[in-house]
Amino acid sequence: MNKIFKIAAAAVFTSLMAVSGQAAEKKPFAGVVIVPASYSQPAQDVAQPTFKRGKLVSYASNKKPGSIIVDTHTNNLYYVLGMDRAVMYRIASAKPGFEWQGTNKVSAKTQWPDWRPPVEMQARRPELPTFMAGGPKNPLGARAIYLGSTIYRIHGTNEPSSIGKSASSGCIRMLNEDVSELYQFVKVGTEVTVL
Repeated sequence: MNKIFKIAAAAVFTSLMAVSGQAAEKKPFAGVVIVPASYSQPAQDVAQPTFKRGKLVSYASNKKPGSIIVDTHTNNLYYVLGMDRAVMYRIASAKPGFEWQGTNKVSAKTQWPDWRPPVEMQARRPELPTFMAGGPKNPLGARAIYLGSTIYRIHGTNEPSSIGKSASSGCIRMLNEDVSELYQFVKVGTEVTVL
């Protein structure tokens, strides 16, 4: 009985092979690719910005990813990544008498911004120009991130030695290389909290 079973199995196997060989020769779907409806094209190789200057740190926050928290007590700016992680940059914050706290949304972003000192600053320092075109000598540096309708912004600086100190008239200063990196990630509408 075992021998009969082996012979029958061999015959069935041979028949199946012959049928599949004929089907393979006909190739009814040659050149046709079936793509599931849920398939999406892989993204083109577009260079995504990466954090090279900021320091990846542990940072517990209830703010959503992409938010910015400025800690004026430690002179650090945190770009929140979520899951208790952030990218930290050193900053210069407001000198005594010019401190402020609050939450605003990014209202605009500019590369090599022009500078128009606020009226309050001109009153304190009449020697300042009323306008300075953007460029390396401009106090706003390489990038400016404007905070709501306030006179404050996160910006670069032409005074790198001020970083880590309380030195500004209220704005948040960063090294030009750091603010240029941050600028790539920040979107108009981003929430910025100054502590």
